[in-house]
Parts: sequence; C-alpha cells; structure tokens
Amino acid sequence: MLVMGASYFFYMFWKPIYALLLAGSTVVDYFVAILMAREPTRAKRVKYVVLSLMSNGGLLFFFKYFNFLNKSLSGALAVFGINLEGTALDVLLPIGLSFYTFQSLGYIFDVYRGKIQAERHFGLYAMFVSFWPQLVSGPIERAGHMLPQYREGHRFDYARVTAGLKMMAWGMFKKVVIADRLAVIVTTVYSSPHSFTGFHYAIATVFFAYQIYCDFSGYTDIAIGAAKVMGYELMDNFNRPYASRSTGEFWRRWHISLSSWFRDYMYIPLGGNRVPVPRYYLNLAVVFVVSGLWHGANWTFFIWGALHGSYLIISHLTGGIRRKAVGLLSLEKAPALHAWMQRAVTFSLVCFAWIFFRAKSVQDAFYIVSRLPSGWRSCLSVAGLRSTAYLLGLDKVDLVVAIGSILVLEVAHFLGRNHMMRRILEGRPAWVRWPAYAALVLAILNLGAQKAAPFIYFQF
Repeated sequence: MLVMGASYFFYMFWKPIYALLLAGSTVVDYFVAILMAREPTRAKRVKYVVLSLMSNGGLLFFFKYFNFLNKSLSGALAVFGINLEGTALDVLLPIGLSFYTFQSLGYIFDVYRGKIQAERHFGLYAMFVSFWPQLVSGPIERAGHMLPQYREGHRFDYARVTAGLKMMAWGMFKKVVIADRLAVIVTTVYSSPHSFTGFHYAIATVFFAYQIYCDFSGYTDIAIGAAKVMGYELMDNFNRPYASRSTGEFWRRWHISLSSWFRDYMYIPLGGNRVPVPRYYLNLAVVFVVSGLWHGANWTFFIWGALHGSYLIISHLTGGIRRKAVGLLSLEKAPALHAWMQRAVTFSLVCFAWIFFRAKSVQDAFYIVSRLPSGWRSCLSVAGLRSTAYLLGLDKVDLVVAIGSILVLEVAHFLGRNHMMRRILEGRPAWVRWPAYAALVLAILNLGAQKAAPFIYFQF
C-alpha cells in the first residue's frame, strides 16, 4: 500500500486532478474483471470487455483524439465547400494516459481469455495500474508478470540494489549526455526546415534516431533500475534495435512491451499470418497504422505507422527476389558483409520513417524528403563542415561529445551483443566494473547537456 500511495503522489505531483482519471480507470476495470470472471463462457464475457474498451477508449478519445478527428473532419468537408465550425477542446493530455490504459486493457483481455484470474485485492490491482516507475512511459507490463511480485515480501539485498542503481546510471547517461545534447541539433533543424539542406536533414535525422532511442530507452533503464532497487522486475523494453537486419526484427527489439501488446491483443486476434495473403497484409497495415496513431493524434504519426507496415508487406512480397539477389552476388559466402548490408538498409528505412515521426507537420516532412538530395557537395568541404557545425547549434566541443557518446553507446552495444544491455557488466571482475562505473558517473556530472529536455514519450 505504501508503494501505491507513493505512485499516486508521484502522479499527482504533475497535475493532481488527473489522478481521478487514473483512479476511475482502475475502479472500472477492477469491477469489470471480477464480474467477467463470474461468467462461464467467453461469449458472456464479451459485454464486459466492451465496457472496458468504452471506458478506456473514451478517455483516449476525449483527451487525445477528439481535436484531431474534429480538425480532420472539418478539413475533409472544406474540400467539398462545407464549412464546419468545430469546437476544439482546450484540455491538457494526461501524462502516461496511453500507457496505463493499454496496461489495464491488457489485464482485461487476459482475464477474458482465462490466462489469469481476476485480482480480488483492490490495492494490489491499483498498484499494478499505477506503479510509479513505469506509470508514465512504460514498459507496458502484463498482470501475470507483476501481480505475483506485489504479493511477495522484498527485503534489502545489496546485489539487487546496486544492480538497480547501475541500471539507473546507465539510463541517465543515455538521457542527459546523449539524448539531450542531440536534441539541440535535431530541434534546430526540424523547427526551421526551410533554412537547411539535405545534408543537414540527414545529420539531424540520424541524430534523432539516437536521440529518441537514448531518451526512451534511457527512461526505461531508469524505470527498470528503480523498480529493481525496490525488489520488482520489469520487462526489458529494448534490445539493440539499430542492430536489426530487417524491419520485422526492428519491431521485435524496439519498444518491446508495446509491439508485443499489439501482437498479442490485436494482430493475433485479427488472424495474424494464419489467413489468406491479402488479409495478412491488411492485418499488418491496420496494426501499424493504429500503432502510429497510438503515439500521437497527428497525420505524421499515421504516415510513420503506415510506412512501417508497408516495409513489412514489401519485405514479404520481395522475399524471393532478395534471396535470388543474394545468390547472384554470392553474399552467402560473406555472411558478415551480408549482415552489415542488411543492417545499413534497415537503419536507413527506419531513419526515413523517423522524418515523419519528428516533423511538426506533414508539409514539413514532405518538404524535408523532397530536399534530401540537395546541398551535399557544398557541405562536404572542410569549410562546409565547419559551417554546418555552427548552423546546427553546437560548438566544436559539444559536437565531439555528441559523436563520442554515440560511439561509446555502440561499443557498449557491441560488447553486450549477446545479452540485454542491463547485463553487460554482470560477472566482470572488479577492476573492469569499478572504473566503468566511475567513468559513467563522471560523464553524467561533467558531460551532461546544460539544458534538460523533457522525455519524448511523456507526450504519449
């Protein structure tokens, strides 16, 4: 109960009134699950699932999608000369709304399927929904994983606490040293795209790829570490996503808790890949478009999701052609080269999609895409590179630190390539571990960006 109280205090510290939404969603799904568990068949449980969907979906629609749909409808009708004066809602999106509603819905779906029993202890269920380390930005946990942990006693354990603190330090390094410093460059370019050329867009987009990864996975590391200090194990949410050799693999490594949520509760119920091919492609398209809109009520997110869905569909359609090309080029005789080529193509495709994710509007995104080939020759000279560094908003030292920290990240990823990042230094001798810990702390204290940027996924 102490942890639950701390979780609500943590949430109310941002905007107290919105804690009522969190509590309301918790109360509704608590009773929905208990009532549903009394029904003997799935057919009789459906009405309770619908009630939960209406409750959680209503919150999302009102706070996140009402203005977007209202504006989109007005724009569509304007094409036909119909002027619809819609009323925009002046409300602030509750922090973490998309995360805790999806976590609660996952619990309802699991009870509906009979995978878990409905939780009778209200305090434990409320703690599951509101657990403060992962409340506002995930990971989106499963009840079957967390509820048993809340019933256990947790005593102080030196090894566990220190492991959690190390995880938090690594997350803080990624956030303040890498993400917040790269944010300066990314914001400079994407806030005023008409002032730059293709070379600048390319740099800013690659840096955004690392910014959003270090920002979001950094928060996840802090959340996992904080939970571990208290004795709770959260799921891993990232596993070196930019080492992926296909976009399908990327989604098995990126935001794992969300991608697995859509797989288990949307993609598979739609039929997954066990349906005729056209329906399989439709399933992929629907899931990724919805995933895009989950991130934000904007057409840029719609296109971002649609792009990733298209990547998977095209990958499926061209599988035979690509296998023949590998044979013709004898790439099977050079597996390492082939793997790096696949990683480069995948990273390029992911970065291209990030343009739409980061751009302020669809118009800005298409402007950047149309101008990507421009301005490379003038920028690749020594004078051009110096001018570029100045235009991007960082001095020489800042730029060196930004690039150097990315290299440190990639070296750490390489060293831990066979394991999740949280286990890189486990089992290493003290003469390896302690200098690494000291360097990490010193980097956070001395190389962190002077201006902190909000966590990107707080807006979702």
